[in-house]
Amino acid sequence: MAADGWTLKAVARRALRTMGLEVRRAPGEASSHYSHLDEQEVVRRSLARLDVSCRFCVDIAASDGTTMSNTYALFDEGWAGVAAECDAQKFSRLAEHYVRFPDVCLARCMVTPDNVLALLQATATPKEFGFLNLDIDGYDYFVLDRILHQYRPRLICVEINEKIPPPIKFAVRWDSRYAWAGDHFYGASISKMHELCVAHHYALTELHYNSAFMIPEELFEGTSLSPEQAWCEGYRDKADRQRKFPWNSDMDDLLTMSAADVLTSLRERFRERDGMYELHL
Repeated sequence: MAADGWTLKAVARRALRTMGLEVRRAPGEASSHYSHLDEQEVVRRSLARLDVSCRFCVDIAASDGTTMSNTYALFDEGWAGVAAECDAQKFSRLAEHYVRFPDVCLARCMVTPDNVLALLQATATPKEFGFLNLDIDGYDYFVLDRILHQYRPRLICVEINEKIPPPIKFAVRWDSRYAWAGDHFYGASISKMHELCVAHHYALTELHYNSAFMIPEELFEGTSLSPEQAWCEGYRDKADRQRKFPWNSDMDDLLTMSAADVLTSLRERFRERDGMYELHL
């Protein structure tokens, strides 16, 4: 059974979605704020530092297209792109909201490591497109790895499992039977996601709570953050972390454990998911 705090997260998300649809998410309204934790401001700031000539955006797990969206503001500015969502009800709302965006291709499908390249090819996604947003609540690591073998987006925003501290490398494995259960078992840790930065020569430029931002090394003029620096600055040491993530309170003991003890604790917490994840130093 999900922890009470995590159940609260699901309730809060449902409430936000309801409020978003009724209050400020409908197309044509004056509000320009759509993302959950102001990620769209990080996106705007990051893109401003880059010479992005290809105004093409890919949003994987786009939900209804507006609620807690990191990409709607770009589409509203005239960007072309792709928005993919597998849930029928959410996709229906996505189609309603995006009818005014003829240059955005909508795809109702569950994006996996096995079909993501076919999806991008079918939608004529440029090899060096402007922005990739990825929030699957599951095997995001493996989808992103497959994308980066053939595509090089100028900016990436990918959700991580923020509660798992460095240097722990954790990732949910791709399995066609996987579905997020609304608990702490999802995604990849910041240290595991950093492996993709190293493998594909991307700079880890920022962690904004649970959203990691990555830019190709050849385009980034600063110094890439280490997983430890990004996690401490972007999550652990945030003054409002506990207020914004109250459902993580039952995982906060991991913040003060040794790495070996974190591994032991996670194996115990995820014992019913044995074989469904990677976990190591």
